[in-house]
Amino acid sequence: MILSKIIEEYAARYSSPLRLHNQAIDGGTDVSVVHVGCNSLEIKKDELFCCIRGEHNDGHSFAGDAVQKGASTLLVERPLPLETPQIVSSNVRRDMGRLSSIVYGDPANTLKMFAVTGTNGKSTTTWIIRHLLQSIGIRTGLLGTIVYNDGIEEKDAARTTPESCDIQLMLLRMLQNGCGACVMETSSHGLSFGRIEGCSFDAAVFTNLSEEHLDYHGTLENYFSAKSRLFSDYMKQNWAGGANGDDAFARRLLGLYSDKLVSFGIEKEYGAHLLGSNLQSSLEGTRFSLSLPGVSEPVPVFLPLPGKFNVYNALAALSATLPYATDKLALVDSLHSMIQVPGRMERYSFNSGVSCIIDFAHTPFALQNVLTEVRRLCGGRIISVFGHGGERFQPNRFSLGNIAATLADEVIVTMDNPRNEPAEQIAAQIVEGVESSERRVPLKTILDRSAAVYEAMDSAKPGDVVVVSGKGPEKYLRIGSESIPYSDGDTLRRWADERGVEWR
Repeated sequence: MILSKIIEEYAARYSSPLRLHNQAIDGGTDVSVVHVGCNSLEIKKDELFCCIRGEHNDGHSFAGDAVQKGASTLLVERPLPLETPQIVSSNVRRDMGRLSSIVYGDPANTLKMFAVTGTNGKSTTTWIIRHLLQSIGIRTGLLGTIVYNDGIEEKDAARTTPESCDIQLMLLRMLQNGCGACVMETSSHGLSFGRIEGCSFDAAVFTNLSEEHLDYHGTLENYFSAKSRLFSDYMKQNWAGGANGDDAFARRLLGLYSDKLVSFGIEKEYGAHLLGSNLQSSLEGTRFSLSLPGVSEPVPVFLPLPGKFNVYNALAALSATLPYATDKLALVDSLHSMIQVPGRMERYSFNSGVSCIIDFAHTPFALQNVLTEVRRLCGGRIISVFGHGGERFQPNRFSLGNIAATLADEVIVTMDNPRNEPAEQIAAQIVEGVESSERRVPLKTILDRSAAVYEAMDSAKPGDVVVVSGKGPEKYLRIGSESIPYSDGDTLRRWADERGVEWR
C-alpha cells in the first residue's frame, strides 16, 4: 500500500489528517508500506517503523538503524533528522494500531471479534468460547496469555495482549487461514497502552474484578476504568456480550450497558439471565443445571473442568456465543467435550492415589478460589506450592501466605519469576502471611521450584492433592534479566517418570 493512500484512508476513517514530515509524496515519489512493526531487530523491507517509548527503550533511538535495514516510513512523536518520510503523531501507540489496521486491510472488521476482560478466568473463558464457536463450524483464532493461534499455527504467547501491529498481522493471518472469528484476552495493560487500537469487537465479556496490577493502576477504580474502556471505546455498533452478575464491578457495567449485556451468575439473588445451579463437582469435572431465556426447564450440563469458577467461565462463554448459535441447546451440550486448558486447574491423577493441580492462580482471589474448590473435592490433605512474582504488587504476598495457611494443610513457599528482586525477600514476605494465620500448618521454604514440587509429591499420601500455583503453563523462570527454561508440567511429568508412577 502506498503512503498517500494510507494517509487518505486514515483521514477518512478518523476525521483527522496526519502530519507528514519529509513527505516525499509532494515530490511525486510516493513510498510503499507493506509491513508495520516496532522492533528494530526485526525490520522488513518497506516497513512503517513505529518509534514507541517502552519501559526501558525509546524507539526513536533506533529509527536510523530501521531505515538502514529497509524501513520506508517512520511513525514518530517528533521529527527526526532523517530524510525518510515521517508521520508525526501525538500518540504513537494509538496510531500504530490504527495504521496497522489500514495497511493490513482492516481484518477486525471482517472477522467476528470476541473480547474477554476481567481479573480472573480470562484464559479459560477464551478457550471455551473458541471451543463453542468451532463446535458450530466457525474456525476461530485465539490471542491470549497461553498461546497465539492463527487458525493453523499455534505458538506460546509472549504476553497476554501483543503490540497492536502484531495483533493486526495475526488477524490478517487468521483470515487467510480460513478463520471466521477471533477470541482475544484484553488485559488492562493492553487497554491502557492502546494495544487493541485498530480492533473493534462484536462481543465482549467481563468476568470479575479483584486486586491485581495495583502496582501499575494504583487503585481498584483506576483498574476498573482501564478494563471499562473495552466497552466504551472498542465495540462495533451492534455489539453484545455478558457480565458476571455476582461481581460488584460487573454489575456496574450491566447498569451502563443494559441494552447490550446479559448477566450470568450462580447466586440467584441477582437474577442472572444465564443461571447455573445445583453444582456437583469432582476433580473430573462439574455437573450443573443451566437456566436460560426461552427454555422452560433447566438444562443439565456436564463440564469436564472442576470448580465453581469454571462454571462462571462457561456461563461467560455462553453469554458471548449463544447469539451466534441456531441450535442453542446443541451449543450448550458441546461443553461436555471441552478439553483441559493448560495451566488452568490442569489435573494430573496418579496411580499412587495422589493428584496434582497446576494452576496459574497468582492473586489472593484466584488462590482462594482454587484452594476452596480443591478442599471441596479432596478427601485427603492439600499441599500448596507457590511463590510470587518480583516487581509485582507486594501486599499480595502476605495475603497469599495467609490464604494458603487457612485453606491448605501444608505450605511450601518457592520461587516464581523473582525478576530483579531477591527471591529470599519475596519468600520471607509470603512466610509472614503464613505465620499470621490462626491455623498452624507445616511450612517449608524451598526456593528451587523443581525441588519444591518434588518435595510436595514425595510427601503426598493417597487421597492428597498437591496444588502448584502461580505459573500455570509458563515455560520459563525470569531471574534478573534472564529467562531460564522451566515448566511446572514438565517437572511433574519428570518426577513421575523418575518415581515410576503412572498418570493420566
